[in-house]
Amino acid sequence: MDLILMGLPGAGKGTQADRIKSEYNIPHISTGDMFRAAIKEQTELGVKAKGFMDAGELVPDDVTIGIVKERLSQDDCKDGFLLDGFPRTPVQAQALEDILSDLGRSLDYVLNIDVPKEKLVERLAGRRVSPTSGRTYHVIYNPPKVDGVCDVDGSELIQREDDKPETVEKRLDVNIEQQQPLKDFYTDKGYLKDIDGDQDIHVVYEQIDKLLKGLRA
Repeated sequence: MDLILMGLPGAGKGTQADRIKSEYNIPHISTGDMFRAAIKEQTELGVKAKGFMDAGELVPDDVTIGIVKERLSQDDCKDGFLLDGFPRTPVQAQALEDILSDLGRSLDYVLNIDVPKEKLVERLAGRRVSPTSGRTYHVIYNPPKVDGVCDVDGSELIQREDDKPETVEKRLDVNIEQQQPLKDFYTDKGYLKDIDGDQDIHVVYEQIDKLLKGLRA
């Protein structure tokens, strides 16, 4: 099964990706992992990508798409894959369609874990961290034993600038705007499946599992 996983920051993609990978024995392929592997192996495209990254520039679409094609052609993807972080634009999405067509394949689903913006702000802005131990907490979902104090070293927990509500909202707004054209692309193709992510993580997975079992029926 050939899948894409979408979702805004805080939607719980990582948790669901790990479960899908484990249950269905397909690789979870993130953009970052692909780039790191290509650079480590010093492939022609990996060397090109490193040059752009070292210069602080965005890696051009043609290089990114080439790295994706190389990765999806590897043996561990023969029974399927779970792409995460690619594509990011309709241009990249069309390129992926072409890659899969060349491989004699097509997408099954684009799984979009959908969580209301206000819930995502609550999830992300609730994070607290110990500046000394680095341990992370959440005021609702994973609170310390003593409010505002690290369980490990007793240091006073802080809220990072990136986790402040106004910063989180701005980041989410940018992501929502960027994702919409991609969602429209996959809705038109009939691939997009919205998953209600505002539930217990096990219930979220049950929704995904039901869809995926249907592919094997």
